[in-house]
Amino acid sequence: MTQVATGIPETSDTDVDKILAHVEKADAPVVFRRLVKDWPLIQKARASSTAARDYLIEFYAGEPVTTFTCDAEAGGRIFYTDGLADKNFQQTREPLDQVLGKLLEYEGKRGSPTLYVGSRALDTYLPGLSAENSLALDGIEATVRIWIGNRTSVAAHYDVLDNIACVCAGRRRFTIFPPDQLENLYIGPIDFTPAGQSISLVDLNDPDFEKFPRFAAALAHGQTAVLEPGDAIYIPGMWWHAVEGIEDFNILINHWWRDVPAHMGAPGDALLHAILEIRDLPDDQRKAWRVFFNHYVFEAGTETAEHIPPNRRGVLGELDEDTARRLRATLRNKLNR
Repeated sequence: MTQVATGIPETSDTDVDKILAHVEKADAPVVFRRLVKDWPLIQKARASSTAARDYLIEFYAGEPVTTFTCDAEAGGRIFYTDGLADKNFQQTREPLDQVLGKLLEYEGKRGSPTLYVGSRALDTYLPGLSAENSLALDGIEATVRIWIGNRTSVAAHYDVLDNIACVCAGRRRFTIFPPDQLENLYIGPIDFTPAGQSISLVDLNDPDFEKFPRFAAALAHGQTAVLEPGDAIYIPGMWWHAVEGIEDFNILINHWWRDVPAHMGAPGDALLHAILEIRDLPDDQRKAWRVFFNHYVFEAGTETAEHIPPNRRGVLGELDEDTARRLRATLRNKLNR
């Protein structure tokens, strides 16, 4: 494991009912030790992997899950083949009870393949489990998801959503980098990704500093922590995080949310549009458009359009669902030219 000198800040014995108020004050990742130690799933997992498997199956609705399978030679790394020619795993759909059975069969056996079930909606696949195994977030409509697997290594990636992830079985190592380390992480393709998000191409456990020299700077800004069952971590949106399952049987339940108006879309769509329309303009035009984006987006304030009568501000005024709908329709028409 690459040595990251700084630990993620942590706190102990936080009141689980006040967790949202705590993270609202945070502007960086925080580890909460023993936050969810009393969840039934965690108690079952402490008893044995078999007990955790049997408990999950009690709630299983029968919907097949998407499973990533890697050969043992990959060392658990969910990644690409050489030269980014393809993904290094096979994707299948199979019953969850069958996947759990394989994980128990592989437990403790060297040379076993990697099995990884990522980001399955709890209420779809395991209805009822969330009643006693998820956080109450005071009116925030979080999507609650489960992640199951053996020893896995997921490269540094970001999520737009805020996240509280709770370790329920096994141990996980989180390595965190702030958003401004983008250029030092050597991010791979935007439109060809292992699982939906662009990832760092650097092997965190064996970095090639000749090929990726700026990664040394990223490490200087990195933070890391190993979470035990019952521990949780808050990861703000846009923070890069690498996640490793470091036991033969791992379960994590996470809560994603985005505290913005419902009419807002995905910021990544704007990035793709800017690549399409702005990136390859001549230098002088890109500089001019940078001024526009700063004025109307990144540095926008009440003064941006205060000289325009309120009834004529349009998209420069306060956005609501009706204005956003008209704006999306305009964009669709322009893109369908």
